[in-house]
Amino acid sequence: MATRRKASGTRPTRGRTKGSKPGGSKATTAGGKGGAATGTRTRPASTYLLERGDLFFFYRPDVGEESPASLLDVRRFHVVMRPEDSEVLRLLTIGRKTLPGEADGDRNHWGFVERVFRDPDELREWLGGGTYETETRGERHLPAARPAGEGVYGLARRGRSSAMAYVLELPEEPGEVQRAFHIEKQGQFVLSVKNPEAARPPGIGLDEEQKAEFPDELRERFGARKWIAADPPEFLNYEGAEIVLIGGRNEEVGEFAEGALEPDSEDEQSADVFRELELERSDRTVRPLFEGTWE
Repeated sequence: MATRRKASGTRPTRGRTKGSKPGGSKATTAGGKGGAATGTRTRPASTYLLERGDLFFFYRPDVGEESPASLLDVRRFHVVMRPEDSEVLRLLTIGRKTLPGEADGDRNHWGFVERVFRDPDELREWLGGGTYETETRGERHLPAARPAGEGVYGLARRGRSSAMAYVLELPEEPGEVQRAFHIEKQGQFVLSVKNPEAARPPGIGLDEEQKAEFPDELRERFGARKWIAADPPEFLNYEGAEIVLIGGRNEEVGEFAEGALEPDSEDEQSADVFRELELERSDRTVRPLFEGTWE
């Protein structure tokens, strides 16, 4: 398994977001960082922006499935986060293969940081297809991942919760592909990080050797808690970091994050997935991203 390390560096991005500076000054109460004031009086928790950047959605068809037509033909669903002013590219895998949707109620959607890249070439190579040999079925082909959406995101904090909001740039209107993955024109959900030392629910979670190895300053933030807010967002810079996405809660935080975003109007020439990630332009990448249809 790749060494789990924190990605660093700077990367210029387009001026497409507005609002507070990511990771900048945080509003606090008189009693300290977003908590209670001294004495017996308490004040409302402050809401502040933790991070913002570009967001990409990808799905990988199942082995040997070159023409997927529904979620049943999909092997994995991924969310790629590219924070503003950073080289890091976080590839998250979502266990249910969808984002939280209205029909899910308060169901948790478990996921994890599968890979952290510092070069778009590395991400593009990982998203590509390949072949491998099996003892029982011979040579098998794993199709390349395909884009299902592009947009901008914001991660905000209020009290004990952090929420992620996004605004979709491509496609202009969600189609059947986006509906399958619960990708909306605008969306938001609570995002929490799991304590790697906490026990995992039966049948869910990474094996011990796959879990994130956080540095002391991040590990100590958990204390005795199983889940905490993604603050700082550097929690997501470590492979094996487990997360949970929850829809329908703390909408105030999500709306705050969404208000800091200003999406661009994109076309095939300006789309980051082609211009910066340099994915190939073909029917299998253009159709789901621009038309919202399965190829």
